Amino acid sequence: MKDAWDRFNWLWEILFAVAYLATTVLVVLDETDPLRTTVAVGALTALALTYLLWGRGVVRDDGHLPQRWTLAVVVLALVAVAMFANTTTSFILFMVCPLLFSTLEFRPAAAFTTVAILLSPASAVVNDGLRGPTLHILLPMTAILIVFGILSGKFILHVIEESRARADLIARLEASQAEVARLSREAGTAAERERLAREIHDTLAQGFTSIVTLAQAIESEVDTDPAAARRHAELAARTARDNLTEARGMVAALAPADLTSGSLVDAVRRQANRLADEAGLAVRYEVDGPLPALPMAGEVVLLRGAQEALNNVRRHAAASAVSVTLSVVDDAVRLSVRDDGAGFDPDRADGFGLRGMRSRAEQVGGRLSVRSGPSGTELTLEVPA
Repeated sequence: MKDAWDRFNWLWEILFAVAYLATTVLVVLDETDPLRTTVAVGALTALALTYLLWGRGVVRDDGHLPQRWTLAVVVLALVAVAMFANTTTSFILFMVCPLLFSTLEFRPAAAFTTVAILLSPASAVVNDGLRGPTLHILLPMTAILIVFGILSGKFILHVIEESRARADLIARLEASQAEVARLSREAGTAAERERLAREIHDTLAQGFTSIVTLAQAIESEVDTDPAAARRHAELAARTARDNLTEARGMVAALAPADLTSGSLVDAVRRQANRLADEAGLAVRYEVDGPLPALPMAGEVVLLRGAQEALNNVRRHAAASAVSVTLSVVDDAVRLSVRDDGAGFDPDRADGFGLRGMRSRAEQVGGRLSVRSGPSGTELTLEVPA
């Protein structure tokens, strides 16, 4: 309900202000008895202050049921005082009826509204008797107002309920999106850990086992068969190099600590700042708009791509300025690293870095492109969002 009041509160305020001022002016002009005028205007003013200082907060903040019933009773009592002092104050019903329906549920609000409307002919009977000059007009108007008030109240409650349901739906959707993002990240992290454990078992663990076995053989052969010991030493060195290559490959695909403790935007910013500090280059970092949530695998690809590209700039480009940009293009998150260095021929580059970046990008459905020339190099890496 708070959402409805937040959007349309200014309309209610205008209605209440106009109803109060118009009714007060009519009472002052119509009533000749100073005492009745004072009582009627005092009750109307008390009603307005009750709404401004208390009722508005109860309605807007979804006050507890006892507070709502107390507010409705106070409003009805003040209306009764005003109407029995001067029947003209019945115009204040244009303010009171919506307030009652905004305060209570439909059935009690309809009952309170009916009582409030019936106060007008009751006041006429008390003040002027059954033969009063306005009674024959007030009776049919009362019937019409009761029907109109109930129908208007039904509409008001319908708008409020729709607003409450919409606000609840939005809150549930936001909670669901946050939960999906959290589960996706946890699933990605668990999958990476499982993959890493499997690869360590199948590669590094077996390689280290071979190295231990060869070291034991070398220890037993070094005095009795130096030639065999040298062969086993060469084989151990080759196994260690193979293990180092495997380790580098797995480290390149491992979920970095920067991502587990922060966002992709912050992780790439740290890489750019590190290059600026270590190499003394002018590094400009930009993020074009908010980035969508990515699976952990996609964030790893982008971060590792940024690390490799900036490392290549540091080692090979001889550049003086670098720009790093993260943006969203056609349902993909794009990383762009551009430098003004010497450039190279991408078709003849056979190092592990570019091959590893391209392989990682393809594994998550992304792509890598490199443009290079005498004026510099631009690396673009895209990962589906």
